[in-house]
Amino acid sequence: MDFSTIQVRREGTVCRLRLHRPDRENTIDDTMVRECHAALDACEQHCTVVLLEGLPHVFCDGADLTTYGPREGADRPAKYDPSPLYDLWTRLADGPCVTVAHARGRTNAGGIGFIAASDIVVAEPQATFGLSELLFGLYPAMVLPFLVRRVGRQHAHYMTLTTKAVTAERALDWGLVDVCAERSGAVVGQHLGRLSKLPRDGVAAYKQFMGGLSGSVREQRATSVAANQRLFTDTSNIERITRFVEHGIYPWEQAPV
Repeated sequence: MDFSTIQVRREGTVCRLRLHRPDRENTIDDTMVRECHAALDACEQHCTVVLLEGLPHVFCDGADLTTYGPREGADRPAKYDPSPLYDLWTRLADGPCVTVAHARGRTNAGGIGFIAASDIVVAEPQATFGLSELLFGLYPAMVLPFLVRRVGRQHAHYMTLTTKAVTAERALDWGLVDVCAERSGAVVGQHLGRLSKLPRDGVAAYKQFMGGLSGSVREQRATSVAANQRLFTDTSNIERITRFVEHGIYPWEQAPV
């Protein structure tokens, strides 16, 4: 499949999805959103892990502001529907694949949505993360649900109000970043090596469960007990467990001939 705003490469059970609009600082437009959805449509059928990458100097600089405002020859802005972008981030957060974001350089505004929606975020020490919307009288309405889940209300509040980018070190301290390393590419590779061994059905079930977690431990009791019963009576899971108990064979290993 040919794309104009992203680059996609499949390596076994890993789908590498690179945001690629170098002439526009990797800003988000409708085409990028559509193409990301199309890529995920294909990836989710065969892959366990989706790796999100950007350019060396910028992961994603937010919305492409040139797409807003009145159309040529019109006196009012074009119709605007942000829901596909929110749905894209929801797929990253709650979909059936493990999503890993590799942040290098600058991530700003809507770009934070991709980061906050990812399961695992690896960053280089030079990476920065900011929300500039309020400078224009806007606020990151669609980013905040994902960001608050990641870093908590007050950190998200601070980032929104100050409009100042935070360092990778501070993002790590706040929980927006999981690993910060000078050789971030090597760290990503290590994570992919392990994550790609996970069974697809197990990942999908786990992420669906995690997406529904809310409330106190007492409120969650019935859902958690029911999920555990399903897991330990599922025939595929029993087969994997039995192979390991009886033969010491991990699920990703081939049985000896």
